[in-house]
Amino acid sequence: MLKLYKKNMKIGILGGTFDPPHAGHLHISKTAQKKLGLNKLLWIITKKNPFKKKPYLSTNLRIKLSKEIIKNNKKFFVKYLDDKIKSKNTYDLLNYIKRKNRKAKIYFLIGSDNLINLHKWNNWKKIPSLAKIVVLSRRGYSAKALRSVAARKLNKKDLIYINSKKVNISSSLIRKF
Repeated sequence: MLKLYKKNMKIGILGGTFDPPHAGHLHISKTAQKKLGLNKLLWIITKKNPFKKKPYLSTNLRIKLSKEIIKNNKKFFVKYLDDKIKSKNTYDLLNYIKRKNRKAKIYFLIGSDNLINLHKWNNWKKIPSLAKIVVLSRRGYSAKALRSVAARKLNKKDLIYINSKKVNISSSLIRKF
């Protein structure tokens, strides 16, 4: 059961394959938690990103490594929900979390690189009905993200932009080593 949260809680959601999880994920999580005053932040591990190739690491290993990275953060939790919601679709995930936590304020965290392609996601225009979309800047993507289809089509009040120190690391960069 995912109902862990009381009325007026602020819950952040960072979803992805975390293949592998790294300091960049932790950095944006800490930044969002601090700037938004989040009570809880969930790392939602998914089996596979529909826009990418098969993950390099197993789901269980990615969950284990993610738990290790966040172990010193009492407000951060790792969850795997693909089997519960029977979908890889972000809208379905957020809908599930919102149904379990009707009184909570949900914040969906994405990097500026993801805002560029958000318009290709299933039900992307409906995401703001479930959560504020929080866009965290990533080196080399912010200007293009601001000009993206989603940035132009979504209501400005549905998007929160957070600039922070950029960590020059990504899961794909780590896999190259």
